[in-house]
Amino acid sequence: MERWVSIAVTGKVNIISASELVSIDTTIRLLTIGGQMMMIAILLISRTRTDLKISLFGVLVGASAYLVNSSIALSPPQPWRMLVDFTSVSTTIWAWIFAHQLFERSIRRPLLIVAPLMLAIFWAVGNAMPDTRWFTYYAIHLLSLALVAHLIFIAVNGRADDLIERRRRIRTILPIFVGLQVGGVLTYEIIFGTAEYQPGISAMNAMFIMFLVLGAGMALFVAEQDIFSRANVEEQTPNPKSNLSPSESVLHDKLMQAMDEGVYRTSSLTITMLADHLDTPEHRLRALINRQLGHRNFSSFLNGYRVNEAKAMLADRDLVDLPILTIAMDLGYGSLAPFNRAFRSETGITPSDFRKNAIDQN
Repeated sequence: MERWVSIAVTGKVNIISASELVSIDTTIRLLTIGGQMMMIAILLISRTRTDLKISLFGVLVGASAYLVNSSIALSPPQPWRMLVDFTSVSTTIWAWIFAHQLFERSIRRPLLIVAPLMLAIFWAVGNAMPDTRWFTYYAIHLLSLALVAHLIFIAVNGRADDLIERRRRIRTILPIFVGLQVGGVLTYEIIFGTAEYQPGISAMNAMFIMFLVLGAGMALFVAEQDIFSRANVEEQTPNPKSNLSPSESVLHDKLMQAMDEGVYRTSSLTITMLADHLDTPEHRLRALINRQLGHRNFSSFLNGYRVNEAKAMLADRDLVDLPILTIAMDLGYGSLAPFNRAFRSETGITPSDFRKNAIDQN
């Protein structure tokens, strides 16, 4: 029988049997599931945005299903086992969607449809055709690992653009926890497959999940209202200048002067570059643009200026033959795609449609 060695507080060496590890593993899983149920109850009565409520609910239910599905002591009977298994498999999809919504990043519709559909097809084929289960097992794990990698990329890549300081810290912590736990579990299962159940490793896995749940619970309790609550993501009306402190007023004037001079046209402009241009600490500039000017992301602040100038250029009959790509490059965009996305986000239509409508009306 498998045995593990542990050292008590007294320094005495104890031998833990496999059956005792199973009991420890089961206890940790039940405690974690209880914590997740408590978080769900808090979530339902909270002011959390509806989109975040749905995706976070999916993450919590899926994680609970995984804790049940991967335990020999808690494994449910048929036909519930298949439902629990599918719910468990869907956890990474919900976590991926949650990351997009938390960081206010839109998901391209084809990707939003294809990723869950592929996961569902692999799962269904694996259950309907047992001979293919080895293939679908690895396909599901590789797809889930790709989603986790993309989730981490979203968190890290958008950190510089994020103006909400508390959410910037989440972007730093999230990849570490998700990478260690979810990515670690998926990688382990890909390497070892459906190897014999090891209660020691299972207990450590359950403990990692419990730490994640505790961390997520703390974030939900202490997070600022503008991260999770029903906040208006649209740009707010700038506060009157009378509400600014003397130092903020000076920085505001310097910022507005730089914008009037067209600094927003600088290619690939970042808030670090702008702070250097204004000779001010970056955190002060972030606070001014976020709390006083009402922007949640630096890119939205820039896009307001860039798209306004783009509309004027697109409506100008003298510039009717100027390629849209040239306009995008002149305004600081590195390529046409981000300009099109920003323009459509601001106006609801593409630059070419806007030009056609503007020229036809003049």
